[in-house]
Amino acid sequence: MRFPGRQTLNNGVMMDRLGYGLYKVPPAGAEALVSTALGEGYRRFDTAAMYGNEVGVGRAIGGAIGDAREANLGTGGSGESVHALAREDIFVTTKVWNDDQGYDATLRAFDTSIANLGLDYVDLYLIHWPCASRGLFVETYKALETLYREGKVRAIGVSNFEPGHLEQLMQSAEVVPAVNQVEMHPWLQQTRLRTLHEQLGIKTEAWSPLGRGQVLTDPAIVALAEKYGRTPAQITIRWHLQLGNLVIPKASTAGRIKENFAVFDFELDEEDLDGIAALERHHRTGSHPDNVK
Repeated sequence: MRFPGRQTLNNGVMMDRLGYGLYKVPPAGAEALVSTALGEGYRRFDTAAMYGNEVGVGRAIGGAIGDAREANLGTGGSGESVHALAREDIFVTTKVWNDDQGYDATLRAFDTSIANLGLDYVDLYLIHWPCASRGLFVETYKALETLYREGKVRAIGVSNFEPGHLEQLMQSAEVVPAVNQVEMHPWLQQTRLRTLHEQLGIKTEAWSPLGRGQVLTDPAIVALAEKYGRTPAQITIRWHLQLGNLVIPKASTAGRIKENFAVFDFELDEEDLDGIAALERHHRTGSHPDNVK
């Protein structure tokens, strides 16, 4: 089994470049799907308070760690089980929702999330949307910095922040965000943001990396899938990885979970990367951050 490469965040924490996104994964199905993803080799999981599935994510992770402990006990504690997982092998991201922005409210929201997950710490905690009209994201980020200093999170960052939001945040931030998670796919390539991220030392993470499925019917993507003997989703995920993005495709079936992970045994050539770059349409499948209040 080929496993994903890892990237080092600006504080030295390492995370897999490819993870499993849980947006719109029903709470009732989250535990089984995360367990399936763990079995396929995924070790990074992206959830959020708003998704309502933190409990299922935590149960699957807790079960995997518990099964590993039992397996090791069965070998006399020798650690010989090839399926053994420790908490540090798994990377969990969750996010504070808009209604919980503000310093004290964010700290309370984090306590709720970590209780739902059943974990001792979270690997990455993000502000879900800037909601600039509320005027609270700077204060909210101060709460994330407190959680980081207290060791309750290993890294902190933001989601859906535009260049202006980042520039405002950086005027007072003591900890540079490790990640900005934004909508990105071949029809929305976020060139300006990615350039700013490189300047600031922030990693770009793509949500809706398949354009909610819309880009998978693009003739250019379909042609590349035929050329490489892959699916359009695999071509698109591979493009993200070769661009250097962190990427979290969502999947609701075991087959798609497996398909999305099978992208580490081929590469797109430079000509094809250039062809995908030419697909930019500045087309969003989700909300523009300025429209989320």
